[in-house]
Amino acid sequence: MPPTPEQARQLAQGRVADAPGNWVDRWVPPAARPYFRLARLDRPIGTWLLVWPCWWSIALAGTWQHGTLGSLSMFVLFGAGALVMRGAGCTYNDLVDRDYDASVARTRSRPIPSGQVSVNAARLFVVLQGLIGFVILLQFNGFAIALGIASLGIIAIYPFMKRITYWPQLFLGFAFNWGALMGWAAVTGALHPAAFVLYGAGIAWTLGYDTIYAHQDKDDDALLGLKSTALKFGDKTRSWLAGFFALTIAGLAASGYLAGQGAPFFVGLLAAAAHLAWQVRTIDIDDPDRCLKLFRSNRDFGWLVVFAILANSWLS
Repeated sequence: MPPTPEQARQLAQGRVADAPGNWVDRWVPPAARPYFRLARLDRPIGTWLLVWPCWWSIALAGTWQHGTLGSLSMFVLFGAGALVMRGAGCTYNDLVDRDYDASVARTRSRPIPSGQVSVNAARLFVVLQGLIGFVILLQFNGFAIALGIASLGIIAIYPFMKRITYWPQLFLGFAFNWGALMGWAAVTGALHPAAFVLYGAGIAWTLGYDTIYAHQDKDDDALLGLKSTALKFGDKTRSWLAGFFALTIAGLAASGYLAGQGAPFFVGLLAAAAHLAWQVRTIDIDDPDRCLKLFRSNRDFGWLVVFAILANSWLS
């Protein structure tokens, strides 16, 4: 399918169809823009979704072990690591999917399929981001370092899952919530049942929000022979989302209980539950703009969980 006039204009300007007119276009030098877009620095929602399980885990582990939320430096390191490794993961994913992206209207203007970044340059960019991430990882204890290296296998196989299973969102959940284990390990030097339960809650959350996201591409995915939970669930998506989000809240509550959280945490968690209920109630799986808005709103869900932990720290 040839590009529309608008898509052709965006390609000529080096812009991306699904992220037009943001700060990268205004402030970043033209030569660097494709790399900023390749790392999705113009779309921070993925970084938020990656960092939330890390920060939840750090805060829970800190209050469990020391009665405090933990050091600011720990939160900063995990934030920087999430930013860099999300960029590396997106670049790697775009390398693997470059032929598919070239066939989809929403993604054909991305840096690799549009020719703004060569395959070899993208590979070098992955390595550079990975090295920065490794330097950040070395700031933690030995157990956390080993745990971080162990996550690379999951990251490596994720982009291929949409070719072989209707559950690629599950594998994304395995990768994106590894920080729930990493955060606890970085604070305590070990793991605890609360960390494993938090990891499971995060996986259920990812299954929900990434199913919402996948409904944007379901028609193109079906034509290309790719699979997703959006295609698997179809008109039953709302019921599946309700189930995934119920497991998310139950898991967060159980993790908080195991980590010694008190009543303020559970009261605060009600606001987070209400937010997920709003997503389920208002979703329209045939409206891509609505799906994108709900997907992005999960940044706010992450804040609500943080506020629940803060409320417990302040009021208990």
